[in-house]
Amino acid sequence: NAGTEADVYISVYGERGDTGSRRLLKSQKPKKFLKGQTDIFAVEAVHLGHLCKIVIGHDGLGSGNGWFLDKVVIKDPITDLDYTFLCHRWLDRGQDDGNIVRELTVTDASTFPGIFSTCCLQNQWAAEKWKFQEGNTLQFYNRLTRGFICLSPDGRVDALGDKKNKYGKVFFMWNIQ
Repeated sequence: NAGTEADVYISVYGERGDTGSRRLLKSQKPKKFLKGQTDIFAVEAVHLGHLCKIVIGHDGLGSGNGWFLDKVVIKDPITDLDYTFLCHRWLDRGQDDGNIVRELTVTDASTFPGIFSTCCLQNQWAAEKWKFQEGNTLQFYNRLTRGFICLSPDGRVDALGDKKNKYGKVFFMWNIQ
């Protein structure tokens, strides 16, 4: 029951904008989104430059609409680069956290120097820069250890990966892969 019969939509975000929401219509397989199957779709769009995130989800309609998504790989035909977006979660109102839409960031930025500063942070800096003011504690969440790494205002780093948020607020959260 890890596949879905619901309509699946994706939005791809890059340094030059986004595609908007696109329905994934025609797979190279006769039946799409089956358990254990890899589906391949062609999505036409203007070149977005380096990619930084996607938003993927489904409409929740149809029988058996819950879906376990392993990962999404986008191949850029212009640069011949592959962008991997790991999920390893359910998109199901009755499983996991109940969300049927997920925002996923590109997994390996080492191939793309400066992609996070150029793409993901540049467009959001005006709204997010208050988090980096002097005196704030920054917390990064590690999905593998399910703990926080904290950077204190006095320069101390708590990298033991505590399982709970001991500060009550998260000023900045980035999922470390």
